[in-house]
Amino acid sequence: MTHDLKTWGEPFQAILDGTKRFEFRKADRQFNVGDTLHLREYDPKTEKYSGRTLNVRITYVLKEGFGLQPGYCVMSIRRDYARIDGVVHIFDDK
Repeated sequence: MTHDLKTWGEPFQAILDGTKRFEFRKADRQFNVGDTLHLREYDPKTEKYSGRTLNVRITYVLKEGFGLQPGYCVMSIRRDYARIDGVVHIFDDK
């Protein structure tokens, strides 16, 4: 399954750079291992999308416990590919 999600610029860039390998989200949908997150960079000040997108694969989902608030989850993610200025970038994350 693919989940289409807004992502603000700073965390989007950190995932793109490979320094952020997790996603913390409200568990308002069924996130499962193997699902794809289609992240669309969004600017909340202008309320517009930048056009940059990033697809990541969920490798682990923490849904409860360990101090996690009810109704939220933390997902480990692996980058698949990004579209930046019309160019596709494929990642070889392990």
